[in-house]
Amino acid sequence: MLINKVSDQIKRSKYISRDLSWLRFNYRVLDQARDTNKGFFDRLKFIAITSSNLDEFFMIRVGSLYNYLDYGKERTDYSGLRELPFRKKLLDYAHRFVNDQYLTFNNELKPVFAKNGCDILKMSELTEIEQKKADSYFKNTIYPLLTPMVYDNYHGFPLLMNQLLTFGVVTRTTEELKAQDRVTFVQIPQNLGRFYEINRKDKIVFVPIEEIIRTKIKKLFRNVEIVSANLFRITRNGDFTLEESDDMEADFVQEIKSKLKTRKKGRVVRLEIERNPSQFLMKVLKERWVIDNSNVFTINSMMDLRGLWQIIKHRQFKDKGFKQPASVLPLSLPSDGMDMFEYLKEHDVLLHHPYNSMEPVVSMLERAAEDPLVLGIKQTIYRLADQSRVTAALLKAAENGKHVSVLFEVKARFDEERNLREGERLEKAGCFVIYGISKYKTHTKMLMIIRKEGEKVTRYVHIGSGNYNEQTARLYTDVSLLTTNDVYAHDVSEFFNVITGHSRPNEYKYLMTSPKSMRHHLIELIRTEARNAKKGLKSGIVIKINSLEDKEVIDEFYKASKAGVPIKLIVRGICCIRPGREDLSENISVKSIVGEYLEHSRLYYFHNNGDPKVYSGSADIMVRSFDRRIEALFLIMNEELKKEVINILYYNLQDNQNSYIMREDGTYIKKRTGPNEEIVDIHKLFFNRYCHEVKEGELV
Repeated sequence: MLINKVSDQIKRSKYISRDLSWLRFNYRVLDQARDTNKGFFDRLKFIAITSSNLDEFFMIRVGSLYNYLDYGKERTDYSGLRELPFRKKLLDYAHRFVNDQYLTFNNELKPVFAKNGCDILKMSELTEIEQKKADSYFKNTIYPLLTPMVYDNYHGFPLLMNQLLTFGVVTRTTEELKAQDRVTFVQIPQNLGRFYEINRKDKIVFVPIEEIIRTKIKKLFRNVEIVSANLFRITRNGDFTLEESDDMEADFVQEIKSKLKTRKKGRVVRLEIERNPSQFLMKVLKERWVIDNSNVFTINSMMDLRGLWQIIKHRQFKDKGFKQPASVLPLSLPSDGMDMFEYLKEHDVLLHHPYNSMEPVVSMLERAAEDPLVLGIKQTIYRLADQSRVTAALLKAAENGKHVSVLFEVKARFDEERNLREGERLEKAGCFVIYGISKYKTHTKMLMIIRKEGEKVTRYVHIGSGNYNEQTARLYTDVSLLTTNDVYAHDVSEFFNVITGHSRPNEYKYLMTSPKSMRHHLIELIRTEARNAKKGLKSGIVIKINSLEDKEVIDEFYKASKAGVPIKLIVRGICCIRPGREDLSENISVKSIVGEYLEHSRLYYFHNNGDPKVYSGSADIMVRSFDRRIEALFLIMNEELKKEVINILYYNLQDNQNSYIMREDGTYIKKRTGPNEEIVDIHKLFFNRYCHEVKEGELV
């Protein structure tokens, strides 16, 4: 009866639950691992990604829910459910996902390992010689790093690290004629590879390190009876939402550093454990971490599928995965190796990654670091590549006496430590470094190079949807603009003054920013389309984003739909709007594109009665984007570049190989091609430099 009541409540709500929508997104990623048209190692990659995604989901989304539960705060989900019933619904759905994830791994992937030149084996499946090699590896490498941590009446409960594989070993001793069980924890060192590798003639054997330890566990417990030894893994709350200080005078860097330490001690929100664990161990863990069966996930195979990356990236198989085509020149850049400083004086350039390389931006920054005419560089940084060329260029610029201002966002989730480290390097080199802006997260992506050319100073501006990360620029789809247009340059200069000082500009001409006014501007654009529709004028909205969650904007979409505005949404991940509901959203359609590249670009199209307004930038339609982040969307003024972006959206709508159609109930179905339908795969098509020019078709 209660289950039916909860289901009815979810169905009645005019919003889709954010967290349930997120899990449905991970199902679309899992669908890539099930796709037999993909190569084996690509399928392994996607199932490893589902595991990483799920870890973040528990740390952040489930962690956030537990902030409310543990702090006694009230919370009503978009589905209309309060904290406790929603917790049950969410964790039940997560259990269903994990079950399907391991069915895919066990039934569809494991049986074909050997056919692809590899295998995952236990110690008992090795030859005698191979077992001796593994024994030697344990003795010389693993054993010295293992530290048993006992928990009993004399020893406190040890701090177990987040997401590390751990053995919970129950031992029994007889003291004063009375048998007594106790638990000892053995965490597997994180600096060892997940697998011990053995080369055979026909394949490479990967032996999970935990299976080697399991066979040798007695060496850690001499003269003690081992009752059981069970492998488990915990996930801790990594969300700081309710902890973040609003104290504007606090030493913000130190605050972040202290919170990075608390992440290691956060409350446990998930326990993964192998089948048939010791009941004594389970009682200890549940009581200690205040969890119940909903938090416990029984794993019937290899635990933590992220470990598959060691196989995927193995040098033996490096040529077996997806082969990315060579990047093509942007339509707005006629040839490679041009002098960008000269070219940008007369032309704007639109980059569409990964189809267009990020090289024009990085090489221009590197040249600016050495150019004696360059006076200064200003940049926002959210995420960087390992051994970043961007950091190297900024360091070189500072060494060459140029003014360098960098805003490092130290709240970039899971990149906090790296950004702090890189920021400190730049500070030591003489750069002016800002570590975020108090309660706001700086998510916008901007770069400005100031260059003195004769009597004139020219500002070269780069602004886009993606990070200054050369590695992810080859994996994420993003859009960015290079320009010397004075209006963009003025807006960006003003914006830097806002985020580095206390400036409050009245308005920007080509920028739409948050937290000040982005929601208001987007709502006004939606309302303009609704007014046009009511007047019988042509109208339409097409938006491509990562996530759609803000209720105020969703309500405006509903009103515009009722007014007759066709609204086409391309939302990769979380989507809280209900498309196609009678008398609410009949003119709204939603699709999600999930495939070889991570769809990361944000594009906003408003028909505007035949004079389209098109924006790109860093912001999704989320509460955090509007209220808790510093974001910017930029208006695309150049008519040729506007046509190019409209065509990007057009082909996104036409894609029928990576697309999932969202139904009114929040579920998704894979789009299939008809017998005579042309195949449109945007992850291949955009590598054709001229594909944007094929269609000038209207979007709406």
